[in-house]
This record gives sequence, structure tokens and C-alpha cells, in this order.
Amino acid sequence: MTNALFDEGLGELRRQRALKRGPELFLHERAFEDILDRLSLIQRRFRSALLVSTFDPRWSQKLGSYADTVEVIAPQDIAGIEPGAYDLVIALGWLDTANDLPRALLTMCFALQDDSLFIGALSGGDTLPALRSAMRSADERMGGATPHAHPRVEAAPFTALLTSAGFAMPVVDVDRVMVSYKSLADLVRDLRSMGATNVLKSRSRQPLSRAAAEAAAAQFQSAAQGGRVKETFEILHFAAWTPPAGGHG
Repeated sequence: MTNALFDEGLGELRRQRALKRGPELFLHERAFEDILDRLSLIQRRFRSALLVSTFDPRWSQKLGSYADTVEVIAPQDIAGIEPGAYDLVIALGWLDTANDLPRALLTMCFALQDDSLFIGALSGGDTLPALRSAMRSADERMGGATPHAHPRVEAAPFTALLTSAGFAMPVVDVDRVMVSYKSLADLVRDLRSMGATNVLKSRSRQPLSRAAAEAAAAQFQSAAQGGRVKETFEILHFAAWTPPAGGHG
């Protein structure tokens, strides 16, 4: 894709590095457990499931309670998915950094049979406000603005994207998770352990000056209560179905 927003190769590299170091998966686990809860409410056992993710391999074992077979692939391999091969597709932890989100959703739809389920979670638009504020202070000290945090989709536009991709009955719920940190450095450490640091192609390659780093840290700390700063992580949980046979068009 031309004019790509994200360096997807770098994103995958950082996720793999996080896995080797020992990943911080509390948000991903929260999202995955929500997916399992939703699957438990569906009165149906699936025949063939596809998990598109690069995180905990044990997730596929847990999905075995809901599907006869479970295949796992990395997000960069979705172009090779066979159309109509699955009746359940789970996408977790990557759609928010897909360079062509409409195409990615269309690919997921093509991968599913009629009357099949697409379910998952992605990072939403109200994620990391404290970090964004801190980095604006850093930019002021550096004398120019540069993108530090990823643009993310909101719930309503994502619902419309699911419909445009051919899905029926889309539902998108918002889960705002508050996590407290003693310092900006602690937050950045968590983000690295999630493989969730800046992979924007337009990101600055110039390191922050000491003054800029201090300004960012001070701005972050200015929101502290009781010595800790509350940061928001927004998770969009979604589910949608492909139309039944004869229901297309």
C-alpha cells in the first residue's frame, strides 16, 4: 500500500522482542477473556477457527473449548488466507495498526463462510491521553511537533467499517481500563513490553533532548494523585456475522 501510515514490519519486530523479553499482556489477556466470555454465550460449536494474533500461544488451546480446530497466524500473513475456510475468526491486538483497515476487514470477511462469526478487540481512540499530553510538552521543548502516538479508530466509525466490509449485525463495545503509574518511564516500559511503542512511519528518528524528556516527565507527573498518574487504555470489543446463505446483497 502506498502512503502507509505504519511500519508494520517494525511493529512485528517489536512484538517479537517483547515476547522474547517476557511480554506484558494484562490488557491483551483482559480482551481475550472477554472474547471467551462472549463465545460461551453463543449456543453453537464452531468447526474451524482462525486466530490472527502474535501473542500468547496458549490462547489457541483455550479456543479449543469452542471450536473443533484452531489455526493461528500472524497479522502479516492474512493475505494468504483461503476464502471461506473458517466459521470463526478472532482478531486481537493488531487491527489498530493495520495500514489498510478496510482491506483487512474485507479479508477477514472473505475468510469466513456464510453465517459465521468475526470477533476480537483493538485499541480505541481514547487511549493514552496522559502520554499524548506529555509528548506535546516534549515537542514544545524540541521546537516542533512530531507524531508520537498512533491515531486510532472510534467505536462508531469502526462499526461502519465492519458493515462496509460485508458484515451483518456489528456490535462494538468500549472498555476503558485505568492503570496507574509512578512515572512516565514506567508507562513506557509497559508499552515496550506490550510491543506497543511508536511504529508510525512519520515518527521522528531524533532522540529527545534532556530538556524535552524532562518536560515530558514533568507534564506526566503533574496529573499525579497520591504519587501515581492514571492512564487510560481504551479497548474496542467487537463482534459481527457474515450474512447467512441467500442473505447477501
